[in-house]
Amino acid sequence: MTTLTKIGNSQGIRIPKPLIQQAHLENVNLELEVLENGLLIKPINNTDRSTWKENIEKVISNHKGVEDEGVLDDLLNDNDLEDWQW
Repeated sequence: MTTLTKIGNSQGIRIPKPLIQQAHLENVNLELEVLENGLLIKPINNTDRSTWKENIEKVISNHKGVEDEGVLDDLLNDNDLEDWQW
């Protein structure tokens, strides 16, 4: 249990080190989400572009040979523009 502490014009809480380690919050950026009954603190992992290439390659290899089921065709289909006044 903890209480809010005034820090300048804001307020903060002290989180015990064991909780920080258990929740994997050490040395990472944090995302705060307001919930109905409180506040959720979550770590944000790898938000920089350094892992984009590996992530894209992983997604491509995991979906190799899988069709997009016409989503792209629907986006490229401009039949609905036939009645448009240019």
